Amino acid sequence: MNIIITGASSGVGFEAVIELILSGSNKVIALARSQDKLERLLEIAHGLNPDCQLFALKFDIVHDDYEGLLQFIASHFDNRVDILVNNAGVLINKPFTQLSESDFVEMLQSNFIGHVRAIQSLLPLIPSGGHIVNIGSMGGFQGSAKFPGLAAYSASKSALHTLTECLAQELAEQNIKVNCLALGSAQTEMLEQAFPGYESPVMAFEMGKYIADFALTGSKFFNGKIIPVAATTP
Repeated sequence: MNIIITGASSGVGFEAVIELILSGSNKVIALARSQDKLERLLEIAHGLNPDCQLFALKFDIVHDDYEGLLQFIASHFDNRVDILVNNAGVLINKPFTQLSESDFVEMLQSNFIGHVRAIQSLLPLIPSGGHIVNIGSMGGFQGSAKFPGLAAYSASKSALHTLTECLAQELAEQNIKVNCLALGSAQTEMLEQAFPGYESPVMAFEMGKYIADFALTGSKFFNGKIIPVAATTP
C-alpha cells in the first residue's frame, strides 16, 4: 500500500507511521512541519526495520505549495496514493471569552482547511478502493461531553467530521471510502495541552496502532462514518 500520513512527527501520527513501516508491503510518506522530528522518525523507523520504505518531507498542509508535494509523491509512489491519513492539527486551550477571531481562524485552517487542501490536491492520485481517514476528536463528536477552553478546537473538528460524511457520498461512484476516527484521549503532548496533569489509560503507541490498522482495513466495513474511539471522558 502507498500511504501518506500528515502530522507524522509526534503523537499518534508518529506511532501510526512506526506501525505501518513494520510491514514490508507498505510504502509510507510522512509529512510534518518539523524537520528535526521527521529525521528522528526516520532514524527510529530504520532501526526497527532497516528495509522499510519510509519517505519524510517537511510540509505544511495549510501554507505550502502542493506542487512540490505532488512531485515528491511522483518520485516515490508512481502517482498512486492508496491511503491518505489526515492527522495534522493543532490545539488552542482558552476560555471562550478570551478567544480571538484569529484563534478561530487558526483552528479552522489547521484542523479543517488544511485537510481540504490535501484531499483536493491528492484526490486525482487515489484509485478505486482507496481510503481517506480523517482524524477527528470526541470534542467535535455530537452528543459527547464538552470541556471549557476547547470551543475553537472542538468546532474545527466538528467541521472535519461533517466533511467526512459529505465526501463519502460525493466519492461513492469512484469507490473511494472516507471515514473519520473521533479520538478520545491518548497520552500525547496535545492531551497535556488540553488537560494538564491528566493521564490517559491509552498510550500514544496503542492509538497509533489502532489508526494504522483502521487505515488498512476499515474501508471494508465503514464508509462515511464518524467512529468514536474513546475509553474514557476525556
